[in-house]
Amino acid sequence: MSSAALSDNVILITGAANGIGAAVARAYAAEGATIILLDKDVPGLEKTYDAVVVSSMKTAIYPLDLKGASVNDYTDLVNTIETHFGRLDALVHCAAMLGQLAPIEHQDPTTWSETLHINLTAPFLLTKACLPLLKKQQQAAIIFTTDQHKAKAYWAGYGISKAGIETLAKQLADELETEGRIEVHCIDPGKVKTAFFSRAFPAAEQHHLPSPDDVSSLYLSAIKNVY
Repeated sequence: MSSAALSDNVILITGAANGIGAAVARAYAAEGATIILLDKDVPGLEKTYDAVVVSSMKTAIYPLDLKGASVNDYTDLVNTIETHFGRLDALVHCAAMLGQLAPIEHQDPTTWSETLHINLTAPFLLTKACLPLLKKQQQAAIIFTTDQHKAKAYWAGYGISKAGIETLAKQLADELETEGRIEVHCIDPGKVKTAFFSRAFPAAEQHHLPSPDDVSSLYLSAIKNVY
């Protein structure tokens, strides 16, 4: 694959301020893609931006807090992408909220609702808003980040939302199959050395875990299968 293999592609990545989202942005930029970095963490976005422009000058920051974003906010985002870039070739969902790891009996309802919203409802709303623009391309991709081993005790809203993402991706893939232009992928990167993992497992050793850059190859392979 050449360094300009994705040079004609515009890719939107959520959760791009750090961790896997930032690593995926760097990987796509190294292949020449135009990257739109979305996150609520503006300093983190700027750090990712600085790293990405080393590979590609075609990079933009779009600060957005998924927790409070409205339907109109997503519409405005898509309109901005179409106005400034003229196209969208891929949407990559990396943003996630861990929420409260506790028994259902002791769950804080507000945290529960926010976790489900950020991890499931926001990806749905963003995907729905992006679909018309993605459908204008001959080939496009939607990538969801999942976590297949958290549908068990104490993982609460996080585990349920990730199970919901897998169902959402399956439904979407089935609906788009007849059109044959948009591929839908679910990627489970497993345990990765990130701040997110540290919050989930504060006492766990991390030195043996893959880095975000190591697992970014999974996301790159998914795009390569499309283009």
